[in-house]
Amino acid sequence: MGTGNRFVLRVDGARPLSASSVEAVAAICDQAEDHDGPGVVEMHLSGAPEGRWTGELTVGLVTKWERVVRRLERLPLMTVAVVSGDCGGTALDVLLVADLRIAAPGTRLLVPSDGTATWPGMALYRLVQQTGPAAARRAVLLGAPIEADQAVALHLLDEIVHDPAGHAAALAGPAGPNADRELAIRRQLMFEAASTSFEDALGAHLAACDRALRGGAGAVS
Repeated sequence: MGTGNRFVLRVDGARPLSASSVEAVAAICDQAEDHDGPGVVEMHLSGAPEGRWTGELTVGLVTKWERVVRRLERLPLMTVAVVSGDCGGTALDVLLVADLRIAAPGTRLLVPSDGTATWPGMALYRLVQQTGPAAARRAVLLGAPIEADQAVALHLLDEIVHDPAGHAAALAGPAGPNADRELAIRRQLMFEAASTSFEDALGAHLAACDRALRGGAGAVS
């Protein structure tokens, strides 16, 4: 759902992944990608699956989901997650690609089990990428919940507040005219910095500097 410069996505992680889950995220991506100017994608997340929730899944559906979440991760707009309660399944997938992550007290992050072991989707990959193998080990191997305070310490959450939606809106307030089209570039440079040598990264950073200088010169003139 989009209103002006604000696009709202609601994800209930207690519901099994379905074609409608993919369609809902794809619709928000369509709106955000078509939007011209500053804006924010606000994602309200809660819930975690229980029992044998993978019974109706297929590899094809999981592939479509992972692709649309990757698309969400690369949007040209700021993405802000507002999370409360238990957060697992599709809700955890979306949380881990958000730029800003604001949680209510009592929030827990859960890698769900399919009845035999924890689910081996790309949330597992992102947890390890963002925290390191040692910090993610208990959650990934045992399904142990990551409590809110621990999640903040691991930088999986940014802040815990009693009004996460209001706080998120303030943090993602109005941006400059170039912020959104440059955001995706900064995000990509950040992602690549962890796995790219200085020599290989230099060209991309210099190109971004050149783009920024040209944009600044245009704004002054």
